Amino acid sequence: MTDTASLEIDRVSKRFGDVVALREMTFDVRAGELFGFVGSNGAGKTTTMRIALGVLTSDGGQVRWQGKPITDETRRHIGYMPEERGLYPKMKVGEQLSYLARLHGLSASAAKRSVAEWTERLGVAHRAGDEVQTLSLGNQQRVQLAAALVHDPEILVLDEPFSGLDPVAVDVMSEVLREKVATGVPTVFSSHQLDLVERLCDRVGIVRSGEMVACGTVDELLAGGSVRLIVDAPQAQRGWADGLPGVTVQEHNGSRTVLELDDGADDQQVLKTALATGPVREFTHRRESLTELFRSVVVEPKEEEAA
Repeated sequence: MTDTASLEIDRVSKRFGDVVALREMTFDVRAGELFGFVGSNGAGKTTTMRIALGVLTSDGGQVRWQGKPITDETRRHIGYMPEERGLYPKMKVGEQLSYLARLHGLSASAAKRSVAEWTERLGVAHRAGDEVQTLSLGNQQRVQLAAALVHDPEILVLDEPFSGLDPVAVDVMSEVLREKVATGVPTVFSSHQLDLVERLCDRVGIVRSGEMVACGTVDELLAGGSVRLIVDAPQAQRGWADGLPGVTVQEHNGSRTVLELDDGADDQQVLKTALATGPVREFTHRRESLTELFRSVVVEPKEEEAA
């Protein structure tokens, strides 16, 4: 696959009875890389992460770190953030984080320093003496991230880390993840917030029905995708672009029309046709977004199967 300084998921398979959860799932997360792991609910993201953590065993394939199979000792150096709250609700924040740091091998003094650092960094230092259950969901999410970071992990595996966060908290968490990646820590996170994935990640893997169906940088994934043209012509009537060669109307909302252009379609002919109706306030090319790509490789195939 890639160099040895990476987390490798190599042809990992898993069944639950008659249900195939993973079918030879394969990808890698490289040193100093932020990898976005996306797919519909039930696609296999959490199962993959749990196998990497040793919470579940696979039926086949292998998980490796630095070219070697992951062991219990290796897993002590992984920072894991589950989608479900993995904290003791009646335990105080600071005591809990210190306890988790000690479980990962830190001394009492090192654990104390790390807890102070991460609660301050994530904006929950003032709640260190409070029980977790008294915190808002957003602050619980911040503490959950602190629990993943408090032992200075060599790998980060985060399941929906941005879920339930307000925009300010999203910015804080994004900055923290960028900082960890800059130190060489390979980081993989799942998310349904595809605009955030597109903005943050070095590479993205899209999962469907337990298989990796697309993987690469955002530019690589979107290369060759359709070109969208946004035209705002206030005097144009609905249907003004119908019949133009190589042009498909995707959306018409008031004066604004979104068109998809085939290769070789003449955008100047589109502009000429729009101007013939009156003034044009906007004429903008836009590439396909990650959300649109996701729909095309995940949502539409499922709908076709259902049909």
